[in-house]
Amino acid sequence: MTNKIQTAIEKVKSYNGRPVIIELQNADYHIYRESSSHQLYHISNTTSEQENPNQTKHIGLWLKNLQNLTIDGKGARIITHGEITGFAIDQCKNIQLKNMTITAADPTVPELTVTEVGEKHMNVRIHPQSKYVIENGQFSFIGHHWKLSKGIAQIYNAQDDITWRSWSPLSDLQKAIELEPNLLRFIYNQPPQAKVGMVFQMRDAIRDEVCGLIQYSKDVTLENIHFAFLGNFGLVGQVSENLTYRHLTFEPEFGSGRTCAGFADFIQMSGCKGKILIENSRFSGAHDDPINIHGTHLRITEFPAPDKIVLKYMHPQTYGFQSFFQGNEIEFIHPNTLLPLATAKVKKAEMKNEREIIVTLNRTIPQNLKTIPNLVVENVTYTPEVIVRNNFFSRIPSRGLLVTTRRKVLIEKNTFFRMQMSGILIANDARSWFESGMVRDITIRDNHFIECGTPVIFIAPENNRNEGYVHRNIHIDNNRFQLKGTDAIHAKSVDGLHITNNLFLTPNNAGIEKLIKIQECNDTIIKGNIVHETDY
Repeated sequence: MTNKIQTAIEKVKSYNGRPVIIELQNADYHIYRESSSHQLYHISNTTSEQENPNQTKHIGLWLKNLQNLTIDGKGARIITHGEITGFAIDQCKNIQLKNMTITAADPTVPELTVTEVGEKHMNVRIHPQSKYVIENGQFSFIGHHWKLSKGIAQIYNAQDDITWRSWSPLSDLQKAIELEPNLLRFIYNQPPQAKVGMVFQMRDAIRDEVCGLIQYSKDVTLENIHFAFLGNFGLVGQVSENLTYRHLTFEPEFGSGRTCAGFADFIQMSGCKGKILIENSRFSGAHDDPINIHGTHLRITEFPAPDKIVLKYMHPQTYGFQSFFQGNEIEFIHPNTLLPLATAKVKKAEMKNEREIIVTLNRTIPQNLKTIPNLVVENVTYTPEVIVRNNFFSRIPSRGLLVTTRRKVLIEKNTFFRMQMSGILIANDARSWFESGMVRDITIRDNHFIECGTPVIFIAPENNRNEGYVHRNIHIDNNRFQLKGTDAIHAKSVDGLHITNNLFLTPNNAGIEKLIKIQECNDTIIKGNIVHETDY
């Protein structure tokens, strides 16, 4: 169906912007890598030049230069074959995708269950959807033109409904013996790090495709979509405006027996503006963070003229797309303090190469800025307002929600169930991931944190010089913390931190002073909180 669906999408252009609805049927639509649209896209937080020299994406549904289009699945299942980007929405306006399931015939995260563990062997049951081959005793998972014989893994524990990153059954595997179809014995030189009943999810580390890309687009809505498998990365919105995600399910299909729905993150928003709304959705079974919303700090590498700078993408996995436009406001940010030093507006921006952008400004650059090593720039215009509400997060080996934006943020009425790291992380850095930026108005209220890793809420800007407050106006109110330990909230470098009316359930009889740790903060209010000892 790949070409047939794409033909319908291309026909939309003949309507010259008039509203169009493409309706699918309540049936299976098979999308193959070979017949997909092969297009070059550089996508934030995916792969470096070394990891993936050819950044061509293989796109199932390719929407470019379209407006006022709705694709209504009517219950359809889009089934991908091979490593593929399910859809791309590029330079579009007013687009809606709804009422469908997106899954894979050959998920690039195969699974197996341990049935027996010996001194130097274990027996495993391969999931029926995970195909494999044994050649001269050497084991590999296989899919549609892909193969996995090494890689990384995580474990799913059904009793506690949690996942965590772990030793891989493919590590140091000496020999595989097929006892019967899908039941194998793995032989090792040392005891395997496994127990009977463990489910292992395995993958490589190369994010060469994404489930969906939204780029240079405005007013895009995804609604009532079941993402049963997202490979090799999640949904990426970059340099786009007004993105709405409503009634989405990120979880294996019921009855499939699978435990993993995502190769890495589920939702990654990089350098967007307007409003990002994520509500009434379920996030279960990722290999990384379900939601990460951030900008990008680019480093100044040259001052070729009094009003010009050359900016460079520094992190190896983010580069190659234009993120500055005429009229955009920028700030010069000190890499060590993460504080703004000066502002300017963009007159012109052009790509020098895949890593560098030449930006002409509306003013002369102050001389003192030129003496600061590793000075970075953030595009202030492309920072979004964010609402994340009424969502459920589970089976996550990392954090539940990462958000760094200077515009208004509301995180409310969500449940974070047993994240293995923090439920919420508010960071900001200019020396590692280069994910910006500062928080200026964030409210975290009416959420339920159940046995998450600690600190449950972690406010941790990566400044190594304290010359002011990186974040401001953070309100944590009326949340319920069901704790495993004593580190509920840890905050650094915040001016205006209000922690009020929260309930802390702890097995350790800890006082509020142990539950909340404050570092280099100002105007901190901690009141109305209740601590209750529990024996769960």
